[in-house]
Amino acid sequence: MGGCRVKHKDRLAFVTRGLTKSYGEGRSTVHALRGVDLDIPEGEIVVMLGASGSGKSTLLNILGGLDRPTSGTARFRDIDMGCLSDEGLTKFRRMHVGFVFQFYNLMPSLTALENVELVTEIAENPMPAQRALELVGLTHRLDHFPSQLSGGEQQRVAIARAIAKQPDVLFCDEPTGALDSATGRAVLEVLDQVNAELNATVLMVTHAANIAGMAHRVIRLVDGQIGRVEVNKTRLPPAEIEW
Repeated sequence: MGGCRVKHKDRLAFVTRGLTKSYGEGRSTVHALRGVDLDIPEGEIVVMLGASGSGKSTLLNILGGLDRPTSGTARFRDIDMGCLSDEGLTKFRRMHVGFVFQFYNLMPSLTALENVELVTEIAENPMPAQRALELVGLTHRLDHFPSQLSGGEQQRVAIARAIAKQPDVLFCDEPTGALDSATGRAVLEVLDQVNAELNATVLMVTHAANIAGMAHRVIRLVDGQIGRVEVNKTRLPPAEIEW
């Protein structure tokens, strides 16, 4: 990644300028992002809010190195992501990024411990899989298969799998979308703990405005553009979030 590095003086995890993403051609073109300028500081919990089609998942995928923009620039720390090859993006994801999705994506034939160990085998500086499960409160479920776990427990295994890499950034796409209120709060408490203990930047995409209260920063997307950015002077503990 040496040739992709740029000088900077700040402590920003991500910087985007003029970021666009379009799908299709001619009259059928869909403009998912329309010139996004954004600064995301390191070590924050950032919630991206917006209705379906607002561009929030597209932005998350570009920042996470899963997709490329049509135009504009995206930088992670001192790395210009636009000049990374496909192999470079794979290395970026492996070294710096953890992903948590709405539907867990666990291997059904593996235990909770084995699901987490899958990631530790390819990470450069992993924590022990059992330690990752300890951080999410699942040391008593190490040998259970996904079918033997509740939805909230499966999501916590997914978080343990993501943080076992010790990532700099944790991307969460609707992490509480399939959960009830009590379970959802428990998952948010885990994400809050991961941010505090590992100092990981947490980027969370959701359409649930109630979650915004726990964030350091709230980014509202409207029709592929940044509607506004809000900084919470006082953050709400996850346990106090109304569902």
